[in-house]
Amino acid sequence: MKTIITICMSICLLWANSLFAQQTITGKVLDGDTNDPLPGVNVMIEGTQEGVSTKTDGTFELKTSRTDITLVFSFIGFETLKKSVSGSSDIGTITLTPSLVYLSDQVVVSGTRKAEKITETPATIQVIDSRQINELPSFNAGELLSRVKGVEFVRSGVIGTGVNIRGFNSNFNAKNLQVNDGRFATLVATGLPFGPLSTNIKEDIDRVEVILGPNAALYGPNAHNGLVNTIMKDPRTSEGTTVALGAGNQNMFTGRLRHAQKINDKLAFRVSGEYTRGTEFEFADSVYITRIDNEGNPYRRGYEELELDNDFEFLRGNASMVYEVADNAELVATWGGSSSTYLAPTNVGRNQIKDWRINHYTLKFISDKWFAQAYLTTSKTDSTHSLDDRTKAYYAAIDAGVSDAEARRLSYQSGALFIDDSRRFNAEIQHNNSIGDLDIVIGSQFQRDMANSHGTYLLDEDENDYITINQIGFYTQLDYKLGNGFKLTGAARGDYHQVYEFNFVPKGGIVKSFDNGAVRLTYSKGIAAPTILNMYGDLFSGLILGNAEGFTLADGSMVEPQRVEQIQTIELGYKGKPANKLFVDANAYYNMSKDFLSPVTVVGVTTQRGDTPIEEVQSGYGAYGGLVATYINFGEVDTYGFDLGINYALSNSLSLNFNYSFFDYYVDENNMENDFNNDGVVNKLDVLVNSPNNRAGFGLNYSGSKFFGTVFTRWVQEFDYFSSFQIAAKTQDLTYRGTPIVEDARSTDTWNYGPLGGFVNVDVSLGYRINEKFTVSGQVTNVFDSEIREFTASPFIGRLFNFEFKMNLPPIGSKK
Repeated sequence: MKTIITICMSICLLWANSLFAQQTITGKVLDGDTNDPLPGVNVMIEGTQEGVSTKTDGTFELKTSRTDITLVFSFIGFETLKKSVSGSSDIGTITLTPSLVYLSDQVVVSGTRKAEKITETPATIQVIDSRQINELPSFNAGELLSRVKGVEFVRSGVIGTGVNIRGFNSNFNAKNLQVNDGRFATLVATGLPFGPLSTNIKEDIDRVEVILGPNAALYGPNAHNGLVNTIMKDPRTSEGTTVALGAGNQNMFTGRLRHAQKINDKLAFRVSGEYTRGTEFEFADSVYITRIDNEGNPYRRGYEELELDNDFEFLRGNASMVYEVADNAELVATWGGSSSTYLAPTNVGRNQIKDWRINHYTLKFISDKWFAQAYLTTSKTDSTHSLDDRTKAYYAAIDAGVSDAEARRLSYQSGALFIDDSRRFNAEIQHNNSIGDLDIVIGSQFQRDMANSHGTYLLDEDENDYITINQIGFYTQLDYKLGNGFKLTGAARGDYHQVYEFNFVPKGGIVKSFDNGAVRLTYSKGIAAPTILNMYGDLFSGLILGNAEGFTLADGSMVEPQRVEQIQTIELGYKGKPANKLFVDANAYYNMSKDFLSPVTVVGVTTQRGDTPIEEVQSGYGAYGGLVATYINFGEVDTYGFDLGINYALSNSLSLNFNYSFFDYYVDENNMENDFNNDGVVNKLDVLVNSPNNRAGFGLNYSGSKFFGTVFTRWVQEFDYFSSFQIAAKTQDLTYRGTPIVEDARSTDTWNYGPLGGFVNVDVSLGYRINEKFTVSGQVTNVFDSEIREFTASPFIGRLFNFEFKMNLPPIGSKK
């Protein structure tokens, strides 16, 4: 006992001493080619989260209690530089050397939630940097995800871009967590990433960090397959005004404005806005309806979606203010909002998204030791609807003898309407410190989801009946430097969910660093908690019901409530520069998954949902008689693969990059727990991996003082895809949902156009910097107009081209 008390007192004394004996280090950072000041350079103390960014004149001032430190100077597009410092001092002028192969020196934060070199983080992280974002001639930064190693990029139309990571894709994929500047950016009821609903403006984004594999130990239950973390610019290091105007085919127009300004040494702000509109590729998804012929026989007939609107429109805005309350401590207040109209693919046709409005309000405190934030996210739409359901309701009314005008009115008031009036409150506090060679991060997160559909698709009754779910998590991470370049990382998280109770998630890894690179071995666990829709969904008058409480079947047997899905991953990776101009990033992984969250499936005739008689839950009980489709857990499957990325600098301005990914799976065909569809055979129609075995990309990038451009080629192997009613597969001797799988033919309620993938896509962009203020650029996507289909319930992607004019004005008061 005395020993424990002594250790605790020693730790407290060490932490207390860190609050005193401050030293001040100053200096200035310049571009080694032009000798111009470099604003926004990260100046970090190696192995810690302590650091500052250079000001607009390139100067910095860093206060710290540490002695005998190494400063790390890093900036996108420049080689990282290290400098040893002892005591308070002015270290003078630091010059950074421009380079396209700087990847091994990049500083990232997503892997351990603290700043560290990308080679030393115990995770596979890919970075889309500010140079790539700035030189992309498009409003949609998501297009750059197609060039990221290990990511299964999906384009579902002109504006629809998304990712999947390491298999099990679907039209309703909530397994990849989207984080925007430390804020969860997912819908409350469905858990889906915001995607086109995002409030971000491209010019506001500093970089995007993509983690491959589970990272739930630090980010929570839904960082299951991966994480996409978007990090916004700091107004203090990105002053000035940017105006961007763009136009292209498909009637595309975009206008964007961003302004950032330092008011004084304590206060800075940024504001931005965007208006974008256009027309989606021509495509009408088939809606199949059972009709009766003149002889009284039923038959299936396909119809186009009723009153399809192919136009899309986005209005976005952001505002943020930063106030430095003390040295190395600041308050940040942020608002973001969007209103979006577009077409969204689902498992059962498409949704017409109408004026879907997202707002978020955030307050953060950030210091060298503490991070705290609280934010509110709201989601609201009044007129979004399912095109499939609306079309079926219209023809049902026509068959009943109703007039056309009345049938259209009734179709919109049917179960096709989706109302969302949901909100989410999040809070987090985190502390980090160091004791010798041991770095410690501890934190806690709280989340309250309040979902409300006004009774349109959830088991709520009206606008005052919120489905409220609370969850709280506690996490810690320890990093210990063993010496000789070895670093150990251990992390753990405990989550308590109001429905799924307690879950424990561990993570561990070892990294061996050497000159210009590192090797890592990691183990991590992830969980995917069922969404509110999975738990409390109410679709098609109760034919589909959520499974938070389980069901009793007519024969007395039970359908168990859903549990969390689990994944465990072992990964071996290497990042480094084996040669001066060559950067290599390679990793191999093995995943063990169990308790899959299934697609919606018919479980049979039920008598109770939980303890409630089914006739009190199912509004369409008179028609269905208790027949229910819901979500269940099933099976085990192992997946494995490897990713390879190579970047080679032909010069400081010209580089080549290549990436390749392989993915496959193993399932025990003798284990009937894997027989999801209960046909007595375990095969791919039970597991639904929905990913290509092979994919690759090749790019040539140039970024000079005047010209910049990219040629990027992407190849995706052909693969079969099944997602609830959606199917894209070659002809084979199998039956899916009661219908033989035949290419270019009807499959139950959809049309099977054949497998996805099987294409080579070429994108080309070119830009010219007229002077310091004006830039023009253009891009052609799918140069050869190949027939590309990457998602079901989506059009074939044709050639897209757009042009952009950008004006960058210096900060107010600047002499430039």
